[in-house]
Amino acid sequence: MPWERELEELRRRRELSTVMGGPESVARQHERGKLTVRERIDALLDPGSFDEISGLSGAGEYAGEDLIGFIPATTVGGFGRIEGRRVVVTGTDFTIRGGSATKPGRKGGLLQDLAIEFKLPFINLLDGAGANIEGVSERGHSYLPSDYPVFKGPMQIMEQAPLICAVLGSVAGGPAGVALLSHWNVMVKHTSELFASGPPVVKRALGHNLTKQELGGSQIHTRESGCVDNEAEDEYDAFRQIRALLSYLPTNVWELPPVRAAEPPPDDWRRTLATIVPENRKRPYAMKTLVAACVDRGELFEIAPNFGEALIVALARVDGHPIGIIANNAAKHGGALDARAADKQARFLDFCDVFHIPVVYFVDIPGFMIGEQAERAGTLRSGMRAIWTWQNITIPTFTVHIRKCYGMAGAATSDAARLNYRVAWPSGEFGSIPIEGGVSAAFRREIEASPDPAARTAEIEAELQVLRNVFRTAEAGGVEEIIDPVETRQYLQRFVDLAYRALPQDLGKKSRTGFRP
Repeated sequence: MPWERELEELRRRRELSTVMGGPESVARQHERGKLTVRERIDALLDPGSFDEISGLSGAGEYAGEDLIGFIPATTVGGFGRIEGRRVVVTGTDFTIRGGSATKPGRKGGLLQDLAIEFKLPFINLLDGAGANIEGVSERGHSYLPSDYPVFKGPMQIMEQAPLICAVLGSVAGGPAGVALLSHWNVMVKHTSELFASGPPVVKRALGHNLTKQELGGSQIHTRESGCVDNEAEDEYDAFRQIRALLSYLPTNVWELPPVRAAEPPPDDWRRTLATIVPENRKRPYAMKTLVAACVDRGELFEIAPNFGEALIVALARVDGHPIGIIANNAAKHGGALDARAADKQARFLDFCDVFHIPVVYFVDIPGFMIGEQAERAGTLRSGMRAIWTWQNITIPTFTVHIRKCYGMAGAATSDAARLNYRVAWPSGEFGSIPIEGGVSAAFRREIEASPDPAARTAEIEAELQVLRNVFRTAEAGGVEEIIDPVETRQYLQRFVDLAYRALPQDLGKKSRTGFRP
C-alpha cells in the first residue's frame, strides 16, 4: 500500500501528541481536583465536534531520522461546536511544565488567527504561568517584552467576536493579562488563582507570605478586585456558564443575537409584579424576583453577581430575543450607585453595544453613594463614566422606573442624547435630591429658627410630598407613561419587537465605545 510507512508514522505521532505530560502528571492533575486540557475541551464542546489544529506540534527528540521522544506543545486547540455553532477553543496543558511555554510558538497565534479570519468566538481555557526563566536559557538571550505581542491577537478578536476566558488553575504573568482581555471570564472556587506574580515572587519582593488562594483566589477577584466576572462551583459549572453565555451572543458583530422560541414568564408573574414593591418606600424588595417575572422562564444569566452588588446586570430573553438587563438593587446600599457598581454598569453597556443586545433598565436609585469612603473610591469619576457610556452607545434602550430616581446617578439610567423612552410604575418618584435630605439642606435656616425644628421639618416635607406625585410628573411630560406593573412585560415585548427591527441597520458597524477590559 502506498505511503504505508508514513501513514503508520502519522498514527504514532498523533498518539504521542495526546499523552500530554504522561500518566503520572495526569494523575497529579486529577489529584488537584482538576481536569486535563483534553478532558476540558471534551466537556465544553458538543460531543464529537472537536477538530484539533496543529496537533503534531511539540518538541521531538531524534536519533538520526528516528523519533525517540516527543513532548507535546503546551497549547491544545482547534475548531469545535457549542449548540451547533462553530467556535475556536484553546487550552493550556498544565501537565507539561505547568503549562508554561518556554519558546515562542506559532500554535497559539495560529488559533487566534483562525478565529480572526473566520470571525468565530474564541474560548481560552487557562491553566498555567506564562514564560519562565527557562525560556531565557533555551533562547540563549533575553528579550524585550514588547517584542512578544501576546496581547495583540485577543484585542483583534474582541473587536469582532466573543472572547471568553476560563481561569482553571494557577494563572500568572502574560496569561493572567490575557484572562482580562476578554468580554467575559470565570474562575473556579478553590482550584483556580490569578495574579501578576505568584507567592514565591511576592514573598521575595515584598516579604508577604501568602497562599495562592489568599493572593488571587476567586473570592479575591470576583468580589474585591472585579478582575473576574463569575465564579463557578467546579470546572463543569464553568463550562455550563460559558455555554449559557454564548447562547445569548451572536457569532460575530456582523450577526444579530440568536433568537429562540418564545417562552412564558413564571406562572405567578402577574401576582409578583402587582405586589412586590411595598407601599412603605423605605422597605427593600427583591429586584431580581421583579425582573425575573418579566422575562422568559424567569431566567437571568447574571454577570459579576458578587461585585458592585448595588447594581444587577444580566442577560435574559423576552419572546426569545436576548436583552441586557440593568437593575438597581435596593437591598444593597438602598440601590445607591457606588464606584464598583458604576464601573460594572459602564462595562456591561459596552458589552451589549458591541454585540447589538438591546438594554432594559429597571430603576430604583436614590443617587450616588455618599460619604468619605465613597469619595475616596472615586465614585464621581466612575459614575460620570457610566453616564458618558449611556450617551455613546448605539443600541436601543428602554427604561422602567420602579421607584426612586434621583440626582446625577439618575442621569445614568437612560440616554438623554437620543430617544429617551421611559415608563414608570405608580410607585415612581423623581427629583434632583430626595426630599428628606433636600429639606434639611435647602431650609436649614428656617428649620433652625423654628421653635420645634423637627416639627417644621416634617411640615415642609409633607408640603413637598404633594409635588412628588408621579402623576404630576407625567402631566408635565417628564415620563412617557405611567403603567400598571402587570403591563411591564407587555411593554418589554413591544420594545424588543421594535428594537430587533432596527438593529440590522447597524450590523458590523463599530461600536462607538468599543469594549474596554
